[in-house]
Amino acid sequence: MTGGTMKKIPFMKLSGAGNDFIVVDNRDRVIDPRKMSAFVAGVCRRHLSVGADGLIFLEKSRKHDFRWRFYNNDGGEANFCGNGARCVARFAYLKKIAPKAMRFEGIAGVVEAEVDGEQVTVRVPEPGSVRLNIRLAIPSHGGTMLEGHAINTGVPHFVYFVQDTSTAEVIGIGRLIRRHEVFKPAGTNVNFAQVVDRHTVKIRTYERGVEDETLACGSGALASALLAALVHKVESPITVIPLSRMPLRVSFTQSGEQFAHLTLTGEARAVYEGQMRPEAWEYPMT
Repeated sequence: MTGGTMKKIPFMKLSGAGNDFIVVDNRDRVIDPRKMSAFVAGVCRRHLSVGADGLIFLEKSRKHDFRWRFYNNDGGEANFCGNGARCVARFAYLKKIAPKAMRFEGIAGVVEAEVDGEQVTVRVPEPGSVRLNIRLAIPSHGGTMLEGHAINTGVPHFVYFVQDTSTAEVIGIGRLIRRHEVFKPAGTNVNFAQVVDRHTVKIRTYERGVEDETLACGSGALASALLAALVHKVESPITVIPLSRMPLRVSFTQSGEQFAHLTLTGEARAVYEGQMRPEAWEYPMT
């Protein structure tokens, strides 16, 4: 994509449990890597363009079926996205780029995926940076002290367990925790989690990069499930119910604070495909 080029860009829109993504086959470099950030910020704007929580570029890989690059809708590249990984796997299978059982690489490492109709399972790298019982002062809420837990499931997450997710101040408190000094400079994603029973957790997520609550978050589902196992003795497999109410299943083996064989399963719906015209990304930014 170069200045003045009127080329149309083929894409597919997919939804992973309510997280929606634009996927572009970039094996032939239809998008210049130097322009990816601006392109993403343009086409992910809702109401003015295609609109999405994020955009995924599928690229060539010398070692695996393909390489993926994931961007949040603000144009920032992220290390990982659980639902995005499931959606790009479904895209790669539908486009005959990869078989049903595939391996693809990205910043956070190699992801293994298996497509079974609309259901996709990804086996993801082991989590890191577990920090339990973090106390956060929220000055703008009367000096409220919140206690939660942090883990990195490809990207950083803070999980705050609540009695009822339906009454959680996801945006009000989530925005403050996302940029809290404890998590500087990169910030964190914020999950409000409710343990329903030994195999079920409800969550609502404020996503970094989207800067809003999303209908689902795959890495947030992983983070909430693993921390529920550590703190509340919830057991694998865990059904995680996000705001969309489209369930995700998290499975793993556990030894103390160590987790292995971590998988995320759920629907990855191929919604539509078409071609983006230049007006999709050339709308003047303010």
